[in-house]
Amino acid sequence: MLTAVFLAALILITVHSQETEETITYTQCTDGYEWDPVRQRCKDIDECEIVPDACKGGMKCVNHYGGYLCLPRTAQIIVNEREEAAAESTSGRNNVIRRTPADPHRAPPNPTHQIQCAAGYEQSDHNVCQDIDECATGTHNCRADQVCVNLRGSFSCQCPPGYQKRGEQCVDIDECTLPPYCHHRCVNTPGSYYCQCNAGFQLASNNRTCVDINECDANNPCAQQCYNILGSFICQCNPGFELSSDRINCEDTDECRTSSYMCQYQCVNEPGKFSCVCPEGYQVVGGRTCQDINECETTNECREDEICWNYHGGFRCYPRNPCQEPYVLTSENRCVCPVSNAICRELPYSVVYKYMSIRSDRTVPSDIFQIQATTIFPNTINTFRIKSGNENGEFYLRQTSAVSAMLVLVKSLSGPREHIVDLEMLTVNSLNYRTSSVLRLTIIVGPYAF
Repeated sequence: MLTAVFLAALILITVHSQETEETITYTQCTDGYEWDPVRQRCKDIDECEIVPDACKGGMKCVNHYGGYLCLPRTAQIIVNEREEAAAESTSGRNNVIRRTPADPHRAPPNPTHQIQCAAGYEQSDHNVCQDIDECATGTHNCRADQVCVNLRGSFSCQCPPGYQKRGEQCVDIDECTLPPYCHHRCVNTPGSYYCQCNAGFQLASNNRTCVDINECDANNPCAQQCYNILGSFICQCNPGFELSSDRINCEDTDECRTSSYMCQYQCVNEPGKFSCVCPEGYQVVGGRTCQDINECETTNECREDEICWNYHGGFRCYPRNPCQEPYVLTSENRCVCPVSNAICRELPYSVVYKYMSIRSDRTVPSDIFQIQATTIFPNTINTFRIKSGNENGEFYLRQTSAVSAMLVLVKSLSGPREHIVDLEMLTVNSLNYRTSSVLRLTIIVGPYAF
């Protein structure tokens, strides 16, 4: 019998009387405690002293805070004592070890006082009996093929999982000879086993049952059509194909060899069909044609002080302010040499920067760019010429009116390549007024003819 343990509770009710100036204190303790008028606090009741025959059946009574315990007479009890603890019954004093909480100001216990511990226990530094872990100390006598398991006051020698004791030895349990663990095949291993499945099957999540492998869903070994069957699979081909000797692949017709006009750039043969691919900077349109990708609208890797110019098959970055000394920028792409600067008297008044792109191997002759005067002065004559960039004679400038001219490509160009051509317009009048303007045209030739 084990009674519940309650902490002593003290209820103090103080009443002050104005006539008598008298203080009256009422007290109340919880069950298992009674009021001590001398110490003015609750103290434990020793039930083993006041309850007649508290424990039955030869059990011994051990007093406890707020109650008592009935335990076998051979039981060894360790009690932590405090100043308010009541003394236990004399019937429970046998085999009771009193342990008082450590006090730094109290002298250490008498080292000559020894307690008697049962077999499998030893005296600790605190003068109490504690279990000896024979497995940790190596004082057991288990064999090398056995596992030592510590018990309170003793130890046990057991066989590892998957082994059984035969005499003094641990021998492997052959699980494959027991009632069937495995669906197909069982393989015994020292201390364990594992299951195997026939070809075309795999172990289920329970590692015992074998389930069919759907080869068509797993890795589809067939070139075209795959049909799963129990433990295997079969391959079939689309109309116009037949199985090869390995019964897996299908032999097809190479469409790319039938015609050189299947794709604009490159034809790639595939089983039963073909596909067209385009070079870098292009994308496939309509399955066969290649179309330029405008990188300036998609990626645009140019800096903030640069402009992006797309051409057939790529893009380039050019400075937003292309002007060079002594020219200054007056608009987005126009540089002017100030008349106040003496150096400018020998230079063109303005330089305008333009960019254009053409495909490689363009048909010639071909009109590619028109230059035209933006400001027309009366009584003036305009003449046009290619000032630089035509050393190999690829271009010809044909004047089309008094204020315009057309740049003509007369030799086929292959890319990728960049040409910078300066087109000059010279303006004069009868009063010997003379000025010139230059249009600096950057022509980017793409790497392909599309």
